[in-house]
Amino acid sequence: MRIEVKGRNLPVTDELREHVAKRFDKIARQVSELAELEVELLEERNPRVADSQVAEATLHLKGVTLRARDASPDLVHSINMVAEELARQVKRNRDKRRKRREARATAGGLTAAPLPPVDEEVVLEGRLITDAEEPPPGVSSAA
Repeated sequence: MRIEVKGRNLPVTDELREHVAKRFDKIARQVSELAELEVELLEERNPRVADSQVAEATLHLKGVTLRARDASPDLVHSINMVAEELARQVKRNRDKRRKRREARATAGGLTAAPLPPVDEEVVLEGRLITDAEEPPPGVSSAA
């Protein structure tokens, strides 16, 4: 999984990058190597906002995009909370896909009986017309 860490209103240090990589390692093992994770770290500059350290994560998977956002007074805590939320979403998505795949496999196994061969028959308006019968006027027998 490719991880991209961005910072808005604050510098992104190597320590923060290492912490993000460490916290999202569990998610990286559960998803494809082609998945892309964007982690955006920002600081709200409004002094009235107590939870000024915000972490947002967007995980782009095949066919689905998962997002999580958390704010707290401590940036590391925000990163940890976002990682936990995204891990829950990945697990839920993986279980949902597995359940659908299993349901499709069992449903496909029940209808796999071969149909009997049909010899030169044409179905018109709900009626089956064989070679012995003539089709109604104006309708060709070539299907």
